[in-house]
Amino acid sequence: MNDENNKKEIDEVTGVETTGHEWDGLKELNTPLPRWWLWIFYVTIIWSVWYWVIYPAWPTLSGNTEGTGQYTQFNELAASQNEIVERQKAYLDRFEGASFEEILDDPELYAFAIAGGSSAFKDNCATCHGTGGAGGKGYPNLNDDDWLWGGTLSEIHQTLEFGIRENNYDTRLSQMPAFGKDELLTKHEVDAVVDYVLSLSNNKILETEVVEGAQIFKMQCASCHGDDGKGSHDFGAPNLADKIWLYGGDRSSVYQSVYSSRAGMMPAWGNRLDENTLKQLTVFLHQLGGGEEEQENVSAATESDQ
Repeated sequence: MNDENNKKEIDEVTGVETTGHEWDGLKELNTPLPRWWLWIFYVTIIWSVWYWVIYPAWPTLSGNTEGTGQYTQFNELAASQNEIVERQKAYLDRFEGASFEEILDDPELYAFAIAGGSSAFKDNCATCHGTGGAGGKGYPNLNDDDWLWGGTLSEIHQTLEFGIRENNYDTRLSQMPAFGKDELLTKHEVDAVVDYVLSLSNNKILETEVVEGAQIFKMQCASCHGDDGKGSHDFGAPNLADKIWLYGGDRSSVYQSVYSSRAGMMPAWGNRLDENTLKQLTVFLHQLGGGEEEQENVSAATESDQ
């Protein structure tokens, strides 16, 4: 009787032994795994044992086993960084002591600065200004030639080093009054000066409104933005006569700027980046869009022309 129970059942159609399991008349076949699959499975087991021995693998209370190969990703990163440092040494000694003018005149140093500045920009600046430097609402477009605090190499370097509205003595600092919020102007006067500001960039506004706004602008705004509305690097006052707007050039955005004021800020990168990186970033931004010449050079060139 036991022999009958232990007797293997063979499927009549396939000739394969069954497992003895049956569902609604369907019997499960005990089909063996393909030989090639088994060999691959055995190889992976052997490979995994080898990997555990050579590379870090088993977790321990203090971290993990190091493996006989002494390999870690930290070691690989350190080796890569050392290789980069060695390559940079060919230029860093010359670059560190070079002035901006010398960097611009030396093709190798200039290329070195652009490469380093581009990398530093992507790591530190692209979050706000975009990977291409095109900026966005409240974040300046660095591809044009409209500079709030000046676009010479020295001015860009100062802006980067000390930031804008940061907590240090040399930071770039300006404060436009909130003319409406602080009740310095009535709502009607705010409307009038907004109309005038829009007219400076050739928007169509009624002449009577422009005249009234011009008078208010001269009394309240011209000290920073200038009588012609073209701004001043000394105060970080934007040019209102072009069509480049930091917070938007539609009437609602301009009204909000006049009524409540704006107070954008930028970190002081001098506390975060070394001087060589700051110089590289300065050169990169200068060439990115409309960098201005140093005032001394401009004056010298003007005198020589005369």
